[in-house]
Amino acid sequence: MRAGGLLNRALLTLMAGHFVVDLYSGVLPVTYPILRDRFSLDLAATGLMATTFTAAASLSQPFFGALADRFGSRHLASLAVAWMAVFIALYGFAPSYPALLIVAVLAGLGSGAYHPQGAANAAAAVPPGQLNTAMSLYTIGGTSGLALGPLIGAALLAAFGARGTALLLPFGLAVAAWLAFQLRVVAGRRPVAGAAAAVARRAIPWRPLLALVGIVMLRAWAYLALVTFTPILYRSLGYGPGFYSPLMFAIIISGSTGTICGGLLADRIGRKPVIVASLLLLGPAVWLYLAFPGPGSFALGALVGFAAESASSATLTMAQSLLPGRVGVASGLILGLGFVTGGIGAAVTGAIGDRIGLRTALALLPALLVFALMLTLLLPRDGRLANWRGTAPDPQAEHHAGPPVADAARPSAPVEPALAAGGRLPPPADD
Repeated sequence: MRAGGLLNRALLTLMAGHFVVDLYSGVLPVTYPILRDRFSLDLAATGLMATTFTAAASLSQPFFGALADRFGSRHLASLAVAWMAVFIALYGFAPSYPALLIVAVLAGLGSGAYHPQGAANAAAAVPPGQLNTAMSLYTIGGTSGLALGPLIGAALLAAFGARGTALLLPFGLAVAAWLAFQLRVVAGRRPVAGAAAAVARRAIPWRPLLALVGIVMLRAWAYLALVTFTPILYRSLGYGPGFYSPLMFAIIISGSTGTICGGLLADRIGRKPVIVASLLLLGPAVWLYLAFPGPGSFALGALVGFAAESASSATLTMAQSLLPGRVGVASGLILGLGFVTGGIGAAVTGAIGDRIGLRTALALLPALLVFALMLTLLLPRDGRLANWRGTAPDPQAEHHAGPPVADAARPSAPVEPALAAGGRLPPPADD
């Protein structure tokens, strides 16, 4: 598989938008100590800042996904990046704590608006049979931004104080303008609305869909709780920021490798085997990471990040296939619920840690993955997804069975026209 067939102008543009949005999300945690001192906040009030942003970003995603499915998403995607850039810049200028919470909610809405638009468009910007790989590349854009956010934010705040957030504004506005221009100038074709609407009206396969959502929620809980409490755990063991900050970066950035490897495998062997393998690897990786603290945790933490993110594209594209004609809703559902569950799960794990000890509480996280593995029994293989679609077979299933000669011979270059002049991408055959 050639990268040139995937890294077309449309996908690269969407990856850039994803990078900026998640970079802003990564910047926020390093602003909290400064804002806490400015407004004399306790830990609960500081946590509420993070909760309001996370809730707004997560819970709004299905709503914005539905808007994209109904009205198109070209303009909303670029507006979301610009919107978030403005309100992240305002973080350092909030005159009071209530005003800061309002800014957090509004900034979160920008994140919630972009993610389903970007995921839906990325799925439509590539040829069938390469959807998982393309989605993994799109995800890497966000993972890279999230990993670099704390480093960039710390540098700006150290040099300029809280109002250094304003320096993040020009970059976001520039990427938003580029996103709007690129999605506008790419020649496109209008979607065939009748066929998509007929598919969207079909009954939803609730059992596999709810199983998939459950897997995403349990995996997010285990992974994000571990990431959230790693600094506190290592501080209790006598390590300083010079140790656990690079460790956090190693865990997060290794997820990029897992994402691309999982996407490539899902396109070759199917999505369900990748999801199962990810869960089978993640449980032992978490246990080993906790059992052997110290310098070796960099390698074990990288294994945790790799395993946790290796099935991210497979779960997302499976949800899109289970909800044909509702690709925006599917993207918002998976991304939003995973995000918010991770935040809530971290709070639950923290409460348990207050009672039995943090390390013991974190050691219980692999049990969540056992339940997630049980739910994989309800997931369909790619070949069975066509039974729910009621239309042409799923391209992922066709891909594993061997593409028709006409499809195999079709060049992958003309994928940029998938960006419709009418304002949105036509749903790909798989979604």
